[in-house]
Amino acid sequence: MTLTRPTAGASDATGPSPRSGTGTAVALLVLVALAALIPLLGPSAALDGTGEAAAPGVGGIALLRAVLFAALCVPVGELFVNRLARTLPGALPAAPRSWAPYAAAAGFAAALGLASVVATGNLVPHSLAEIDVGGLYESREGKLALLEVNAFLVAGLCSRSTRPAVQVWPLAAVVVAEALRAHPTTEQSPLVGSGLTLVHLTCAALWVGGLLYTLRTLRRWGPTEAGAALLGLYARVAVVLLAVITATGVCSTLRRMPPGTVLHQLTATAYGRVLLAKVLLVAVVAALALWARFRLRRAPDPLTACSPARAEVVALGVVVVVSGLLTALPVPIRW
Repeated sequence: MTLTRPTAGASDATGPSPRSGTGTAVALLVLVALAALIPLLGPSAALDGTGEAAAPGVGGIALLRAVLFAALCVPVGELFVNRLARTLPGALPAAPRSWAPYAAAAGFAAALGLASVVATGNLVPHSLAEIDVGGLYESREGKLALLEVNAFLVAGLCSRSTRPAVQVWPLAAVVVAEALRAHPTTEQSPLVGSGLTLVHLTCAALWVGGLLYTLRTLRRWGPTEAGAALLGLYARVAVVLLAVITATGVCSTLRRMPPGTVLHQLTATAYGRVLLAKVLLVAVVAALALWARFRLRRAPDPLTACSPARAEVVALGVVVVVSGLLTALPVPIRW
């Protein structure tokens, strides 16, 4: 088995050329712009013909939640893959530049925007005078919103410290806050729902952020045996993560949609329609993951698995955006 591939020159061994880096940046900006259209335009399409009414500013709220989820995935994935890399013999010391500080800044801004909505009674504020900051301390939702703001702030400071691994604690606080926020006390068995969301969100962040950082690490390491070993190790863990995500997702769906109403609500409610779109996207992601795993095991050069893995990470990014939209739409079942 060979891990070598033709190179155009010495510069390929040290990293991509400036031109290729510029092209990647432009492509990334285009993808981000297109992804932003999903939460902004998605609510009207999802609600069309359902007879449901969305909360004011649902498109903006969905976008903020998508940014928050993405900001959570990036540092979680970095911590996860760095830990995996330390277990590999022959792992290279070189690592890609951390995006955790930028993710923390984006998460802080998104959490602050969501907190401002809570502070105005779940209405979109049109001026600073409408925001009642003190009122956040008087409600459960407000306290959770403040917890997320502070957690991202602390995570950003930790990412700049000499011990970035301590980010795990503020990031865990964000996950707990999201799990509790998604299941108010008026819901039947809210702690069960929060537990399912906690596990689901944790595994999703490890999967999405882990794949992104694995591909960035392989790009930095180049065609080495350690790179193939890291991708293989991540793939083995990802299988478990996908299984847990699927199980918790199914359980959460059945809690909101009893078995006898699932098929109807998947097409008749906004929540169900977006959930169906998410399920189809996850199916595409799973197919890409299987393709990458096949290449990793059977291809003469296992690093050719990076091609479907890159497509997988793009699809996962869309799943994150759709998840942000899903959390902003009205839940079809009232407990």
